[in-house]
Amino acid sequence: MIRQIAPQFFTTDLQATLTYYRDKLGFECVSTWHDPPVYAIVTRDAHRIHFRSAEPPVANPDKYDDELLDAYLFVDDADALFGEYKSRGVEFTRGLANTAWHSREFVVKDCDGRLLAFGAHSESQASAPPLERSATAIDPP
Repeated sequence: MIRQIAPQFFTTDLQATLTYYRDKLGFECVSTWHDPPVYAIVTRDAHRIHFRSAEPPVANPDKYDDELLDAYLFVDDADALFGEYKSRGVEFTRGLANTAWHSREFVVKDCDGRLLAFGAHSESQASAPPLERSATAIDPP
């Protein structure tokens, strides 16, 4: 039985990435490998993200226009987390809003250009006005 999944993200500057995830997103570094480090694990609320020093794959030129997410993080309170990240100066590519798929969510662009969506599922969002999306976006099923 799968209990958890941890993404592995590539970075060209591991120290800058660890600093960003600590200072901006509130994660704690729990482990690094080698000196200087080439691999690290950060955690927040019992969930982990792994980072590896490597050249990332070539980016899709439509990544931001099409909102091609790198990860979706399910949270308990999107409003509180959005407020926390706003106070830390995090860059948002989509602000906090209700969606047509009964979620309240926002999207962050991290220091390496990854798109991270944070969302809280809520049946109470069923009557809320849906998020306005671009014509090129594809709604999830």
